[in-house]
Amino acid sequence: MIMPLIKGLQITISHMFKKPVTLQYPTERPDVKPGFRGLHALNVSHDKAKCVACYLCPTVCPAKCITVEAGEDANHDKYAAKYEIDMLRCIFCGYCVEACPVDAIRMTEQFELANYSRADFTYTKDRLLEKK
Repeated sequence: MIMPLIKGLQITISHMFKKPVTLQYPTERPDVKPGFRGLHALNVSHDKAKCVACYLCPTVCPAKCITVEAGEDANHDKYAAKYEIDMLRCIFCGYCVEACPVDAIRMTEQFELANYSRADFTYTKDRLLEKK
């Protein structure tokens, strides 16, 4: 009867001196590992988005959360006039990044997605460009 009590007390005391596993979020920030797929961002080249509106990213997206509409500039070069990602549908698979032929989209290390309205989860081209 006393031995199980001593064994349980021994386990409890041993856990008191171990390093805690949990983080006191948000004061303590977790280390983001390499290869983590967080929020999307559009890459910039010559002060404009690198996207050439080839429609590969919405084609390979299994969640169908990417909307692209092409535009054409004065030099007849295509660009993404509208680029939106619905983060409520995105599964963060990274297929859009792999499919992009011009390296226009990437996954950042940002993981905080909390918002107060559904409209805030739609990331437009301007919001995707401002991410570092």
